[in-house]
Formats: sequence, C-alpha cells, structure tokens
Amino acid sequence: MARPTSASIVPDALKHFNSLPDSAHVRQPVVEALFGCSGSTLWRMVKRRDLPAPRKLSERISAWNVGELRRKL
Repeated sequence: MARPTSASIVPDALKHFNSLPDSAHVRQPVVEALFGCSGSTLWRMVKRRDLPAPRKLSERISAWNVGELRRKL
C-alpha cells in the first residue's frame, strides 16, 4: 500500500474553505491550491498586488485573511 505524499494531502482548511468565517486565516499551501499556482507565483502576485499580502501572526507565521481571499476569487 502506497503512503500518501505531502502533495496529495488536502489541508482541512481547503476542504472546508467555504464554511470558514471571513475573519479566519489560512496558510500558504491553501492559498496556492485556491489559486492553482506555485509558491513563487503566489509571491509574485502579492508583489504585483494581485493578491492581498499575508498578515504576520507571529514571528515565524504568516497567513492570509479568508475574507480578503474570497473577494479576490
């Protein structure tokens, strides 16, 4: 039996994105999956202001606001 790879595992935040409140935050893999792009493309989109910038939640954690992402979708 083959073990699932990290690329084949769908984050719970992505599975339940429609039920998340606008005030929730999601991490980079969820945003990449929502917009169908790589991490490099995601950051280029942020730099061009095609996507909102993530918020710094702590020293080592950044996340995107769900409400802002919904408006871009």
